[in-house]
Amino acid sequence: MKKETAILFIVIAFLVGFITGATVAILKGTKGTEKVAMVQKPQTPLPPAPPPSPDPAELNLKIQALKDIVKKDPKNLPALVELGNLYFDSGQPKEAMQAYSQYLAIKPDNADVRTDMGIMHRALGDFDRAIEEFKKAAQSDPKHINSRYNIGIVLLHDKNDIQGAIKAWEEYLKVDTNSERANRIKAQIEKMKKMGKEVPKVSK
Repeated sequence: MKKETAILFIVIAFLVGFITGATVAILKGTKGTEKVAMVQKPQTPLPPAPPPSPDPAELNLKIQALKDIVKKDPKNLPALVELGNLYFDSGQPKEAMQAYSQYLAIKPDNADVRTDMGIMHRALGDFDRAIEEFKKAAQSDPKHINSRYNIGIVLLHDKNDIQGAIKAWEEYLKVDTNSERANRIKAQIEKMKKMGKEVPKVSK
């Protein structure tokens, strides 16, 4: 299955590199069957090919087949999560949330599905509920890094809460300490802290 933002104007100067590094992208939680092709690097770099668009007819057939399965067997967890993922990947958040809700009613401790549910709430502009779902996912799996990362993303880019984002990412770094993303987050936190000191407080 496929696994694939209000930027703060006060931090846009130092966020550019961070955003272009793809860290602004919220991370999908569901584990899938991603395949990485190991190929020899060509001598002359080639421009990246755009991802193929899903065929609408084929997508609808897959969705309908899964809906039929779920109708006959409402507790079919693999069918529910796959249905949710198809809706997720095709930009249908309400439908995805319905499938994920059915799944989570049966298995509420699945941090991956819970994270995907949070992403769908964010897609619909319900940022508080998105954060709530991410926190539940992190509680279900204390080592679940995507849910923790996404809390910081929503706090920073959607809620304009710099201090909240810093705290969230400091919690993230307790779980992921040495990855490339962790190093980017460490650098970002330092910039955010410095910026916070430079921004004057609003008098009341």
